[in-house]
Amino acid sequence: MRFILNKVRITIILLTLVVASDASAAVTGTIKLPNLPEPKGYDSRQAVMAAIFKKEIELIQPPSTLPSNVKEIKEIEYGRIGNRALHLDLYLPDTISPDKPSLLFIHGGAWSGGSRDVYKYYTVHFAKLGYIAATASYRLSGEAPYPAAVHDTKCAVRWMRANATTYGMNPKQIVAIGGSAGGHLSLMLGYSPDAAHLEGTGGHQEHSSSVQAVVNFYGPVDLTTKMGQESGSFRKFLNGKTYAESPSLYDDASPLFHLKEGAPPTLTFHGTPDETVEIAQGDMLEAKLKKLGIPYGYARLEGWPHSLDAATPVNDYCTQLIEAFLNDTFPPKP
Repeated sequence: MRFILNKVRITIILLTLVVASDASAAVTGTIKLPNLPEPKGYDSRQAVMAAIFKKEIELIQPPSTLPSNVKEIKEIEYGRIGNRALHLDLYLPDTISPDKPSLLFIHGGAWSGGSRDVYKYYTVHFAKLGYIAATASYRLSGEAPYPAAVHDTKCAVRWMRANATTYGMNPKQIVAIGGSAGGHLSLMLGYSPDAAHLEGTGGHQEHSSSVQAVVNFYGPVDLTTKMGQESGSFRKFLNGKTYAESPSLYDDASPLFHLKEGAPPTLTFHGTPDETVEIAQGDMLEAKLKKLGIPYGYARLEGWPHSLDAATPVNDYCTQLIEAFLNDTFPPKP
């Protein structure tokens, strides 16, 4: 469950592609978004692999050098648990606009792997557009199970508010963005602002950990489903507990069960043939957002798998929709 950049990981994930339809743009919801043509999926795994080897599908690559208008600050300590330091990397545009929200990217990897640098592609991209963007590490499940990762990412948000003046961030406009496990954590940030037991003690406790919008790439929302109960990754994240042993733990770790009226606007991307986090998870989230009247957008992408945004045509589509979502949610002042 990680954002994939190297060739080995790309090959593995592309093997999961299955039959796609010829559907056009599938963005629904109440957020005003452009009607972009949806990247067309493939009708077989063999066709996808052939396209890869023929270089008909281009894969995104992390930038080897920084643009002249972006400053990178690495290894910032944003929190500390005992002797354990927590770090993030920060990307600053040369011209900072107080109207633009600040972005926190949270990596995937089944809560047990992955690293923050995989989101450098995104942090640099959005810093070029004038956004302040951070990408944070958190304690993985092999070191500390749930709710440690939620504690840490909430601490990262609090750090952003504590240091808003220093770096020019807008403390009133912070957006959580993540993929897979990072999507789950982003949703937890968005939907559990009042859950005291999820705050942790990493630092900056005088500041709020709330976020004002969420972008969710194929994150699980309900860990109590059959998928969640049978997943070894989910069980490891939840300290080895089965659903039968601790149903309340699975409830508490499910963003869907924290979602209520007044939650922040949410944009979701999910591929229909996703075999890691089934598309039903995205569908459930859309249904509840709609029922509660929360502004949302949902890009239900036909024929693209988990980690779909590793493919350049899909990534281009997603980044355009994210920018439109941010502009609609945080309109520039006249």
